[in-house]
Amino acid sequence: MKKNKQRWFIQSVTGLLLTGTGLSICIHAGTLKLEGGEWFWTGTLGLVIFQAGLSLVIDGVRYR
Repeated sequence: MKKNKQRWFIQSVTGLLLTGTGLSICIHAGTLKLEGGEWFWTGTLGLVIFQAGLSLVIDGVRYR
């Protein structure tokens, strides 16, 4: 039981950190777009990181 709770904690915290990081990168890509810079790959990376974070948080529920 303790191992599942530890895995849930690590996976959920990592997922929350990735979700916040992905959102920050997407916002940065939005500012790059407004300034006329290269934003596509930055925005794509942000979305990938955001989705990975959500997946970890949602998957971590089964270990709770």
